[in-house]
This record gives sequence, C-alpha cells and structure tokens, in this order.
Amino acid sequence: MNFNDLSAARPDLAFIAHWVPPSAHVLDVGCGDGVMMDYLQSDKRCSGYGIEIADDKVLASTRRGVQVVQQDMENGLALFGDNSFDTVLCLSSLQMMKHVEALLRDIVRVGKEVIVSFPNFAYWPHRVALLRGRMPVSKSLPYEWHDTPNLRCATINDFRDLAHDCGVEVIDCVALAEGKRVDFLPNLRGDLAVFRLRKKA
Repeated sequence: MNFNDLSAARPDLAFIAHWVPPSAHVLDVGCGDGVMMDYLQSDKRCSGYGIEIADDKVLASTRRGVQVVQQDMENGLALFGDNSFDTVLCLSSLQMMKHVEALLRDIVRVGKEVIVSFPNFAYWPHRVALLRGRMPVSKSLPYEWHDTPNLRCATINDFRDLAHDCGVEVIDCVALAEGKRVDFLPNLRGDLAVFRLRKKA
C-alpha cells in the first residue's frame, strides 16, 4: 500500500502517518483491518504489531501481512516492556474502552511516543444535535446511541486535561475535518482530535 492508496481510503490516517518516522518499531493498539500497519510496513519500512480483539478484523489484518496479537486492550499491555516501541498508535479506539486512564498510562509506558485519535464531541454539528435534543450522528460518530461501541465521549480540551493528570506531555495536538488540519477554532470545527504524546521527563 502506498501513500496515495492510504490517502484515498483514510485521509485521517494519511495525516497521522507523517508523524511516524521511517523504520520505526510500531504498536497499533486497536489496529482494526490493519490498513495503517500495512502502509507503515510497505511504504515506511516500519516493523511491529497490531492488537485487535475482533475475529474478522484480525483475519483482515493477517491477510494484509500484519502481525496481530488477538487480545482485549482492556487487559492492558503487560506482555510488552517499557519503551518497547518507537511509536504506539491508538487511533479511534480509546473512546471504546471502559478504563481510558489506565490504558493511556500503559500505552505511554510501552512507547517512546504515542499518537491517539478520537472523535471530538465538541464538533459543532454534534453541539447542534444536542441542542435539538438528539445524540449526535456523524461521519466520526456514525452510530445511533443504542448500538454505539463508543463508551466515552470527549472533547479536545477534556483529553488535554486527562493527559496532564496522567503526567503525559502533549507534543502536538491537531483537529482534523475530512482528514485536513483545522487551525481556526479547532475544538469547534474539527471532527477528529489527534494527539502526539510522550512521558514527561
């Protein structure tokens, strides 16, 4: 898979991929169908693993040539030592966890740098939906309230506070809309939040 393929399929992942250095050792926590690791391995010569629980997604990742550990992320990352990876990815999956703080601490423990993304609940169409008395449904939150896998709803400001409370340094934070960076009023106009993190010295 090359960069153009990734950009066409997932523009948000194409933006995030720029933050992963060539030849990095990568852990993709909640790797889904493995498209990100597929790109990183083939185009940026990265090595590493994905972690995924769903049988169909594990199979899809394996077919892409991604090494996958089938495991529930809620059980933590005890099989990996401190600083085992150059980069740990947790893309659009942290909000599906019951114990977000514990998992965030564990992700930062095993990676020298961490990239986390999640749907930004403060995105203006989400606010409009709530004003109308409805739970938001959008491209970044595509589920109805009764069948959503998302257990946690957060804004960019909420996550920044959590990172601070966990003793995690925010290297960079961007909001994306349709895969493009939003600089003006990002917490209002971005539908996806992306954080680049590392342990505080």
